[in-house]
Amino acid sequence: MEINEYAYKLMELAKDNILIRYRFFDIALSHLKPVSETGAGCFYQKADSFYYDPVYLLRRYMDEEHIAVRTYMHILLHNILMHNFNINKLDKSYWNLAADIAVENIILDMDFSSASLSRDEEERKIIDMLKKNIPVFTADRIYRFFMTIGISEEAKENYERLFAIDRHIFWRLDNEESQTDNNEIIVSKEDWEKISRRIKTEISNFSKNKNLLEDITDNIDYAVRKRYNYRELLSHFMVMNEEITVNDDEFDYIYYTYGLDTYGNMPLIEPLEYKEDKRIKEFAIALDTSASCSGEIIKKFLTKTYDILKNEESFFNKINLHIIQCDDKIETDTKIESKTEFDTFINNLKLKGNGATDFTPVFDYIEKLNNEKEFVNLKGLIYFTDGYGTFPERIPDYEVMFAFLYEDMGRPKVPGWAMQVVMEDELYEY
Repeated sequence: MEINEYAYKLMELAKDNILIRYRFFDIALSHLKPVSETGAGCFYQKADSFYYDPVYLLRRYMDEEHIAVRTYMHILLHNILMHNFNINKLDKSYWNLAADIAVENIILDMDFSSASLSRDEEERKIIDMLKKNIPVFTADRIYRFFMTIGISEEAKENYERLFAIDRHIFWRLDNEESQTDNNEIIVSKEDWEKISRRIKTEISNFSKNKNLLEDITDNIDYAVRKRYNYRELLSHFMVMNEEITVNDDEFDYIYYTYGLDTYGNMPLIEPLEYKEDKRIKEFAIALDTSASCSGEIIKKFLTKTYDILKNEESFFNKINLHIIQCDDKIETDTKIESKTEFDTFINNLKLKGNGATDFTPVFDYIEKLNNEKEFVNLKGLIYFTDGYGTFPERIPDYEVMFAFLYEDMGRPKVPGWAMQVVMEDELYEY
C-alpha cells in the first residue's frame, strides 16, 4: 500500500475516532477537510481544509501512534474557538502560542486516550502553573498575560516545542473571508460562530465531563461574544441641537457666487446660517476608584473618551460634564464646561477612593443633581468600572453605558437597560 493511501486511511480513522467519542463535533468536522500535500513537512490549515504531508504524518506516527487524532482535534478546536480569525495582534508569535496552549488544555481535560501524546504530562505541569495567574483560561487571557508579564525566550521556545502542532501561516484577519484560489467564499467567521454556539449547546446538554464543559464553554463564550465599538456606542450620548454654522449640505455656492458676480452685492440665495447637528452637551462620567482600577488605566480611559469627542467635533462651545470619582460612595465631582477644563483635569488627575464598589451612590447622586436642575437634559452616564458592584434596582430615565476594562465571565450580569462595552482592545495595544 502506498504512503499516500496509508496516510489517508490514518486521517479518516482519526476523524471517525473523534465522531464516535464526541458526536457534537460532527458539523465542525464536516467543515474541515484533510488534504494531502507531499513535501509540506508540516500540518497547516488554509481556507476550509487542513493540509498534511503523508511522509511527515507517518514519521510522526511511528513515534506517536495518536498523532493523527491529536492533530485533527487541535486544528478543529482552533476553528471552533476562531483563533484563526482573531490574529490582529501586536505580537503574532505570542498569539500563536496562546492559542496552542488553550486548545491543548481542552484536549487534556477531555481525557481522550485516543488523542494522548507522550508529552501530555509535561504540558499539564506548565498549564497548571499558568492557571495560577490566569483563572479564565482562554487564548485571549493567556496572550494578555504573555504581553503584560512576559516570558523568557527559553521558556517561549520550550512552550512552542511542547504545544505547537500545526503552523498558522494562513490564519486570517478579523472579518476576512476564507477563500479558494478562484475567490469562492467557503466558511466565514459568522459560519464558525454558528457552529460554535451549536457545539456549546450540545455539550451543555449532553456532556458528563465537567472539565470539558467548563473549559470549552468558557472559550466559546469568549470567542463568540459580541464586541461593541466604544466610538459607536458613544454616539448614543449625542443630542440634537441647533448650532449657528453654515449648512454646507443645503447651501449651493454656484448660485450664490453667480448672484454676486451678476448683481453686485446681491446673492441669489442666502446661505443657511443654522443647521441641526449632533453634539454632546450634558452627560456624566463615573470613575470607579476602588482598589481594582489603577490611576494609569483611568487616565487612559478618559484620554480615549476625550480624543473621540474631539475628533468627532462632539463638543459644544460650552458643555456640562460631571466627572464623578466613586467607590462605595461619592469621593469627588468635577464639573467640566469646556475643552480647556477637560485638558486640565486629565493632566492633573488625582484619584480619591480605593474602597469597595457600589454603583447605587452614583445613580442617587445624579438624581439629586437632576432635582437641583444641575442637568437640564442629561443624555447619559458612562460608568468605567471592573463591574463588581451592586446595580440599582430602579431603571434611570437616561442612558447608561458600563465600560469594563476586561472581559470577565464571572462578573455580575449587567441589567438589560444598560449598554456595556469592554475597553481592553481600546486601551491596550495587545
